Amino acid sequence: MKWRRFNGQTIKRPIKDAVEETIIREIDSGHRLKVCIGTDSQVRGSIIEFATVIVFLREKKGGFMYINNSKTKKTMGIRERMITEVARSVQIAYDLCDILDAYDVALEVHADINTDPHFKSNTALKEAMGYILGMGFVFKAKPDAFASSSCADKVV
Repeated sequence: MKWRRFNGQTIKRPIKDAVEETIIREIDSGHRLKVCIGTDSQVRGSIIEFATVIVFLREKKGGFMYINNSKTKKTMGIRERMITEVARSVQIAYDLCDILDAYDVALEVHADINTDPHFKSNTALKEAMGYILGMGFVFKAKPDAFASSSCADKVV
């Protein structure tokens, strides 16, 4: 997986190392952190593009994010695409949770799924919530899921 910063700078180290280095730097600078992970996708013709973000929030001091973009040619319905987004976020959260726990950094997994049943993405809400909560992570859906619905949405 290739990760980059919002300014386009490539993260050359493994993401776990980069995240740990970032946490150490931010804590040493006196910041209290929370990490939110989310994924969004866009269908463009026969290609689905995914963007997964790791958002670092500095308490009362803004934040920044690391971004991973990927594409697939697989055809998916809305429900499968929503669950794939959640699976990508959960995988990153799972990979990072030991580091975040070691430094006492709070973690949330955000799903770009609407809680309003009038929206198509709502068909995957219960499954996504069960998946994320079942893995032991804090779950957020729209309108509170800014990592996926705002941050990842801007870079997909």
